[in-house]
Amino acid sequence: MNLLPLQLEMQLTQKEEKLLEKDFLFEQVSQLTEKIRIKVENGKEDTLLLAKRMNRLQEKIKAATRKMMALIAELSMSQAVAMKLQQEMRDKEHFLVSITSMLEKGLPLPKEVEMEWLKVLRDEDMHKAAVEARAQRLEEEEKSALPTSVYTTAEQRPNAYIPDDENVLPLPRPYGALAPFKPNEPSSNLRYIRKPTVKPIQI
Repeated sequence: MNLLPLQLEMQLTQKEEKLLEKDFLFEQVSQLTEKIRIKVENGKEDTLLLAKRMNRLQEKIKAATRKMMALIAELSMSQAVAMKLQQEMRDKEHFLVSITSMLEKGLPLPKEVEMEWLKVLRDEDMHKAAVEARAQRLEEEEKSALPTSVYTTAEQRPNAYIPDDENVLPLPRPYGALAPFKPNEPSSNLRYIRKPTVKPIQI
């Protein structure tokens, strides 16, 4: 009868030891799991930061690519224009050599060249006439300008008079508000109005 409680106590002791071992293992596994979870979380943040950085770099690469393509297109256009200008220069040089040779030989110039030369002379004459007209217009504007620097095309009216009195100096004196009135030119409608017939007066 005394052996049974002893066996039960030994079994209970063994189970408690196994339970303690399992608790220790569980604690160790929990610590390792927590460390792994922290590493995973840190890895997520690092991955997010890396993804954002990669997106920024890709945007910069795309912008640089677009700019480079635009520069390449502009360079191609410039090269095409330069080639066209070089060809035009060669053609003009060849044309100049041929014209010079014709002049040296005393041959008449082509009709196209003569017309082009006449056009150049006409353009120079037109430019010269425009410059002269502009200079004349500026001179007329300066003459038509009032002393108050107000431009007008109207004929200037006298705004002062010289008194006839012998006791005063003959200096211009302004009219003020009582300036003389200058009537307008007769209207063209007056030609439709008949002049009155003057009847002789009988006494």
